[in-house]
Parts: sequence; structure tokens; C-alpha cells
Amino acid sequence: MPSLRQLQYLVALDDHRHFGRAAFAVHVSQPTLSQQLRTLEARLDASLIDRSGQDVQLTPLGRDIAARAREILVQVRDLSDLARRAGKGIGGTLRFGITPTLGPYLMPAIVAGLHRQQPDLRLHIREGIPDDQVREVMRGALDMMLSPMPVDASGIVVEPLFSERLFVIAPPDHPLAGQKNIPPSALKGAGFLTLDRRHHFHRQTREICDQVGAHILHDYEGTSLDSIRQMVGSGIGFALLPERYLATETHSAEIVARLDIAGWNARRSIAAIWRTGAAFGDGFHAIAEFIRAYVVEDTDLSDPVLRTGA
Repeated sequence: MPSLRQLQYLVALDDHRHFGRAAFAVHVSQPTLSQQLRTLEARLDASLIDRSGQDVQLTPLGRDIAARAREILVQVRDLSDLARRAGKGIGGTLRFGITPTLGPYLMPAIVAGLHRQQPDLRLHIREGIPDDQVREVMRGALDMMLSPMPVDASGIVVEPLFSERLFVIAPPDHPLAGQKNIPPSALKGAGFLTLDRRHHFHRQTREICDQVGAHILHDYEGTSLDSIRQMVGSGIGFALLPERYLATETHSAEIVARLDIAGWNARRSIAAIWRTGAAFGDGFHAIAEFIRAYVVEDTDLSDPVLRTGA
């Protein structure tokens, strides 16, 4: 029978499509990985890897087996998690994904509050592209994440947490700055800054621009909300920024102006996500409730009581 290690090597090769990178990802030498994969093929009496071209590809059977191997490896990890966390409540290291359009202004307070409530819980926080991180949750590389909605994937729990307004900001010396009840038509033809197109934030900004007749400035994509705010302050263009981000930036009023658009109601919704059937599902739900209590009820982080639901 195949070993779990061999299945892990096959999944790594499917992920990276390169023997060297796959070996690096699973912390073995390339010859070891290659030899173990040949042993796997011999045990299954099947060809799993197409080695005929320059690029490494799995055969159709190899792709099917790699997909099933992922499920097996995730289930084995669940067994370990279940045994390690049984009777211990919320503890251990949680691999937590977060989008850069949310983490910098939300996570500091959340981390501090969770640490006060559950000192044995450690968060390994990784910023990334939400779409990529959803896939990491599905294959067990991340335990939990916060993501803008909507999320289109199967095999995951999507727990809506809160929504927040998106405001139009402009350079402080722009003619529209300081005006009241600006008609949305005044934004027609305006250039908006945003993150690169891989981000949900980019897609939402594009949709809003389409609605008001504005456009995205593709030559000036930001790498963070801070960089977008600073470029707007320098006069490059307009942007959308979340209300909670603006509230935490004490000097935002000096750098940018928030426009008073008549009837403006643009919002974004945020959800907590984890894999369906995860061994620590009750704990993930408790953490989601903790975040919701902080954001929605606007309470001090020492107030919400964190329960596992067990």
C-alpha cells in the first residue's frame, strides 16, 4: 500500500509541477522525492507522472489519485488535531489567513483580545489573496480565514460576521472635498486607485466604478490600503476605503478627504471560513463569534466570553 509520505510527495508535485520546488516544499532532497514517487508508481502498478516533456505533468490517473490523496492527508491531519485538542478547549497554533485589506486595522485588537481570553491559543497569521487562501483552507493548509464575501466554493463553512461601509476618498485639495450631498454623477470619468486584480477589493471597486461611470487607474495599483491612501493624498486619483480602516488612521483627515456622496451606500461583507468537518470546528465557530461580538456590538474585547460550544 502507498505510504502517507508518498501521497504527500505526489500532492506536492501536483501543486508545484516541478520536482525541485516540490521537494523543497516537503523538506526532502529532489532525489528522495523522485525515488519515492517511482516507488509509489511501482506499488500502484500505474503511471502517475508524465516525464516526457520539459514541464512536469501528472497523468489523468495521477491527477485523480492526487485529488484523493489530498482528502486522505486532510483527514489524517484532522485525526491528529482531534486527539491533540480533545478536552483542552481552544489552544495550540492556529493557521489563520487574512486579506491585507482587513488585517492591518482589525487583527491587532482581535489578537490582543483572544490572547487575554485564551492565552494558550497562538495565531500564525498569513496575509494573502482571498481566492488563494480559500483553496488553502479546502486542502488543510490553513485552519481558518477571514474573507470578503461572496465566496464560491464547496466543502467549507462560511460564517458571515459583519459588513462595513466603503467611502470615496479624494485629495484634500480636490474641488469636491468639503462639498455636501455630492451627486454620484460627479464621479463620472474619475480615476480610482485600488489593489491588483487578484483581490476581491479590486473586483468590488471595478463594479462600483462601472455603476458611476468612473474607471480604475491600472498603472497605479496599490500594495496595501496605506499605499492607496497615500497615493490619493498625493493627488493621483480617488479610491474606496473601508470605514473601520479610516477610523483607525488618525491622520487620514490630514492626508485625504472623505467625499459626501448623496445616497451613497456601498458596503462590503466579511465572513469567517473554515473547512466543513474540521476537527476544531466548534473552536473556529467560537472565534468567529468572538470577532462578531467585537465588531458588531462594538464592545471592549475583554467582554465577549469565548466558548467552544462543547
